[in-house]
Amino acid sequence: MSQLFAKKSLQVLLDEMEGGNRLRRILGPVQLTSLGVGCIVGVGIFVVTGAVAHDQTGPAMMLSFAVAGLACVFSALCYAEFASMVPVAGSAYTYAYATLGELLAWIIGWDLVLEYGVGAAFVANGWSSYFQDFIGMFGVHVPDTLRQAPFDFDAKTGLLQATAGICNLPAIVITAIIALILVKGIRESASFNAGMVALKVVIVLFVVAVGAFYVNPQNWHPFAPYGYTGLSFFGHTVFGQTGADGKPLGMLAGAAISFIAFIGFDSVSTHAEEARNPRRDVPIGIIASLLICTLLYAAVSAVLTGMVPYNELDIGAPVSKAFARAGLPWAQFIISLGALAGITSVLLVLMLSQPRVLLAMARDRLLPASFFGAVHPRFRTPWKSTLLTGLCVSILAGLLPLRFLMELVNIGTLLAFAIVCASVLIMRRTHPEAARAFRAPLVPLVPILGIAFCVLLMFSLPWQNWLRLGVWLVIGFVVYFGYGHRRSTLNPRNAVTLPAGAAAASPRR
Repeated sequence: MSQLFAKKSLQVLLDEMEGGNRLRRILGPVQLTSLGVGCIVGVGIFVVTGAVAHDQTGPAMMLSFAVAGLACVFSALCYAEFASMVPVAGSAYTYAYATLGELLAWIIGWDLVLEYGVGAAFVANGWSSYFQDFIGMFGVHVPDTLRQAPFDFDAKTGLLQATAGICNLPAIVITAIIALILVKGIRESASFNAGMVALKVVIVLFVVAVGAFYVNPQNWHPFAPYGYTGLSFFGHTVFGQTGADGKPLGMLAGAAISFIAFIGFDSVSTHAEEARNPRRDVPIGIIASLLICTLLYAAVSAVLTGMVPYNELDIGAPVSKAFARAGLPWAQFIISLGALAGITSVLLVLMLSQPRVLLAMARDRLLPASFFGAVHPRFRTPWKSTLLTGLCVSILAGLLPLRFLMELVNIGTLLAFAIVCASVLIMRRTHPEAARAFRAPLVPLVPILGIAFCVLLMFSLPWQNWLRLGVWLVIGFVVYFGYGHRRSTLNPRNAVTLPAGAAAASPRR
């Protein structure tokens, strides 16, 4: 039982940055900010806006983004403090290991696998929608059997319905291409991402500047057709309306779903081990990327719901379809091209982040180190877990519909964010002397507000999300108690002392 709550010391975590098995330090503040913007801006603007406004909020989606963004601000400040203290791979998993013990660290790591893996599949699905919209302008169409998942979710009835599809082939192909780029190296991945980010930011500014001339204020009335609440408690709506499928409706319910649009700032912390000056650059990257993206989201959501009545927004490609409806086919071409670039960068960062969480868990022997901890001798990337991530993401993206994936990813992420905020409170009390290049302001208020907002949004999610989270955690407990608990480096029975950074050298006998 003592091992379940055993903690890794700060010195051990810092020692892991040394040795021959660490990752290459080449990322500066601009590249880290670019990675954060690359992961945040894209799927939220080009995909989530249509689904959330159409199904749950109406024009009040603007407030939904504001609430979700506010929850992220408090969590981001806590992430930045931890990243400045413990600049190693693993993100929230590593932070929890230093403060709350091995079992909760495992839960967080397992949640992050869900966040990045399912999030990447959702993004790949959205990329496929815009790709098909783009090539459709030239009269080229993907066959019906290869353009969509074999089933879809009907928000009006709450039921799954069969489609004509066998798999979403474009989603599978883009996932495979990204996986190969990521194996090649972090420098190539970051450079590719920077180009994609620059292009999509220009496109987003174009959407705001041009779309503002086509806004009809009447489309903002009623502003909140489903109300401003939408709070539920394990499937039972407490405040607000309930949809035909039993899910809560309203601004808060939309905030819980649109939270996925802000996932990305935390991915910056997973690359702390590859930052040139992690104590300074990682907090800059986290906070700068979140602020930039919040401003862009607010502007685009206002323009989009002003251009098209909320109940007529397209689910798969809402922005490009809105401009096509306004009689601007040339703008539709530009937006679809920018959306492809933007969503590609999101997919890249999500698939870049997951193998680094798996690497951190493998270093602690909670996962097989010979596979998940293997770093390529030439490229210095966790190449085996990157290829496995690509395979799993392609299967999910090819076989599951967009709405299903969008709702699945949020609850695990919110739980991880809440635990990071709690960890800051604990570390301020247990390790007040630890060096902090960045300190979250107004502690304990900021961490407490972060926890409160994350829990509030968790209870605004449909009960199915709690069920899926429970199933995922049960699977995680089976893996932990069946493998990781016995092989953990903190297990007293494992007396062998490994040199720092050597976890991937050979599996413990």
